[in-house]
Amino acid sequence: MIFVSCHTQRHLSNTTTGIQATGGIQKVGHVVVVYMENHSFDNLYGQFEGADGLSAAGATAVTQLDARGNPYTNLPAINASSAFPTNLPNNYFNIDQYVPSDKEIPDVLHRYYQEQMQIDGGKMDKFALYNSSAGLTMGYYKTSLLPLDTLAGKYTLCDHFFHSAFGCSFLNHQWLIAAATPVFPNAPASLLAKTDSSGRLISDGVITPDGYVVNTSFSVNMPHPANVRPEFLVPNQTNPTIGDRLTAKGISWAWYAGGWDSAMAGRPDPTFNFHHQPFVYFANYADGTAAKKQHLKDETEFLTAAANGTLPAVSFVKPIGLENEHPGNSDIITSERHALDLINAVMNGPDGKDAVVILTYDENGGFWDHVAPPVIDRWGPATRIPAIIISPFAKKGYVDHTQYETVSILAFIERRWGLQPLSDRDKNANPLQNAFDF
Repeated sequence: MIFVSCHTQRHLSNTTTGIQATGGIQKVGHVVVVYMENHSFDNLYGQFEGADGLSAAGATAVTQLDARGNPYTNLPAINASSAFPTNLPNNYFNIDQYVPSDKEIPDVLHRYYQEQMQIDGGKMDKFALYNSSAGLTMGYYKTSLLPLDTLAGKYTLCDHFFHSAFGCSFLNHQWLIAAATPVFPNAPASLLAKTDSSGRLISDGVITPDGYVVNTSFSVNMPHPANVRPEFLVPNQTNPTIGDRLTAKGISWAWYAGGWDSAMAGRPDPTFNFHHQPFVYFANYADGTAAKKQHLKDETEFLTAAANGTLPAVSFVKPIGLENEHPGNSDIITSERHALDLINAVMNGPDGKDAVVILTYDENGGFWDHVAPPVIDRWGPATRIPAIIISPFAKKGYVDHTQYETVSILAFIERRWGLQPLSDRDKNANPLQNAFDF
């Protein structure tokens, strides 16, 4: 096992050597991305020693405003759960004291337009206003109680890592593999959001007025929910993915999903998330293609490959809803213990000696964070999320303050194997270069 004491010393210097132009990164034989769900950095690691956490949050970002732009006297009541007081101060608060981290809490609103309104031009002061779970957005977990805190302390924790696209799981999974937003030409009018001339939301929808799919939608390919009307299914996408780039270079890869085999057999687990399977939205991995069978697999196959030392060069691992940390589906403790099992399978297996494991989250899940995200384009980046780099090559006990985003993972893979970028976003993203000491 690779557990270490919770008292492992943490080195907080931000002095870096970067990835060497020759050698260096070529030592990496395997990249594994463990993709968890729906937590901001402050929500999980706001108390992490040396990180830009809760203690650094200024009053402007902490104080949440109502629809008139005035500070709430108390956070708006969390009506979705009776466990929380109705008079919480207008501030961040500890969730554990009301709901322990081995129990589920309600989901928190996270959608494309609403997250932009929550961020409020970088003021970070309207998360409670634009949120169906109201004041719950301001909750945080005690970092020292997290099962993954030990690994974060032993290896590299990135504290300025932002999810690449505003909004939900669906869209950020697309950005993880394609650095782009899907399109749906001539979509049914009932699916379209309506905005005014300045882009301000009038009525919500899953597709922008100009035809981009930004909120939860399902593919024409299997698996998808049986009750979705066929005309609402997203047509096959043809833009390139990281899978295409790897295949063209003869580099092995796979997407491993918890519950995949059962879903493909028409018996999906109740917590299987169809929209967490981004490759099924693409023509190259459509139903009946050899590539779909070759590259899209069940999580059980990942564990077998890790034990046998037969992992592909690049693995994406997506736990099932019950084990992915998503509020409303799963709890923190169960999910993070599962993530530790996945990481230990790699690091204790034959491929661990040259592996880089990147554990991160698809998006913030509607939880508040005090750090304003950078401004790049209409899609994001959005709110800050945790990212942990676990590897023999990762800096040890290190907090990396470098600005990264989800597509930095693509940039790292592209740099390692000499692949062409998928878009300007991954082309210009920092490829995690300060997290390593090769």
